[in-house]
Amino acid sequence: MTNEELIVQRLDQLESQIQPLTAFARAAGELREELAPRVNEAVSALIAELADVEADFRVEDLVFLVKKLMRNINNLNFALDQFKNLVDFALTAEPLLKTSVPQLISYVDNLEQNGVFRLITVGTEVLKKVGSTYSVEEMRQIGDGLVHFIGILKKLTAPAALDLLDRAAELPARVDVTHAQPVGFWGMIGAMGDKEIQQGLGVLMEITKGLATLKTQP
Repeated sequence: MTNEELIVQRLDQLESQIQPLTAFARAAGELREELAPRVNEAVSALIAELADVEADFRVEDLVFLVKKLMRNINNLNFALDQFKNLVDFALTAEPLLKTSVPQLISYVDNLEQNGVFRLITVGTEVLKKVGSTYSVEEMRQIGDGLVHFIGILKKLTAPAALDLLDRAAELPARVDVTHAQPVGFWGMIGAMGDKEIQQGLGVLMEITKGLATLKTQP
């Protein structure tokens, strides 16, 4: 092989090696030509946006911010660690929240349907009216009276007391006063033979005996 042939062969090899670089350079040039208008538009928009804050921006403020960040690296690390713990807690609690939140919503909706919130609203309005009507001392006196009244109600919950109150509540339905007639002395004497009147007088006597304790108790 002659020198001329070797030179031609080397030139062919160089051409084959340079051809990919030429294609890449051509593609890069085309990409640069396509991106140049977009880059110019982005730079122009960035300059226009930065012009709004130019009056408020100072390099000293940026330097102060960098210094402050450098001084508080430990605090930033602590805050990031706490944020990571918060994220871990949220991921851990997510399954529980998915089951408990619907139950809570259902429970609150049930309270709403049963009128509990309306009752609370009415109770709040009543308390506002009471608070605007009575002074603090009067409210304390009312509170003491309520405590004593609750004690009385507790006594009325005794089985014997409840039975007596239940029977007394049925009394108006059993008595028809529309046919009541005036009764004199002899009428009372004659009525004494009635067994129901005798039983009624017996009950009245027992109640009268009980009323005597009102005077003896302090």
